[in-house]
Amino acid sequence: MIRYAVAVESAEIAPFGTRRYPRTVGDDTTTVLVIDDDPSLRLLCRVNLELEGYAVVEAGSVAQAEAALDNGGVDVILLDMHLGNEQGAALIPKIEERGLGSSLALLTGSPGSQLPMGSTVIPKPFRIDELTGTVRQLAAS
Repeated sequence: MIRYAVAVESAEIAPFGTRRYPRTVGDDTTTVLVIDDDPSLRLLCRVNLELEGYAVVEAGSVAQAEAALDNGGVDVILLDMHLGNEQGAALIPKIEERGLGSSLALLTGSPGSQLPMGSTVIPKPFRIDELTGTVRQLAAS
């Protein structure tokens, strides 16, 4: 068996969650709030949106989402309609109060369920290009 040794110069590695490719318009970075009770789905969204240059904030419950909204700086929201025992729809009035109603996409595995009229919907399971394309459209509006 042949073994190879590779000399690697010291390099700084960015901590997990740090944006590698910031999307900037002027000096602003678009921030996406992903609200879903499934940590693996939040991670999937985070990784792919960060690769597109977005900043991502995660929330796994209604309370965490409210805290993230209170912190401000959110431009686009991806909201799961079923957050464990909680209903994501409970957050819609709070999102609209903050003027972010037009920047909201609903994530749902039950597309036949009662959804607010005119909602932007990303049905689960979704393709990555559906996710990133929808976020791009919402960020531009």
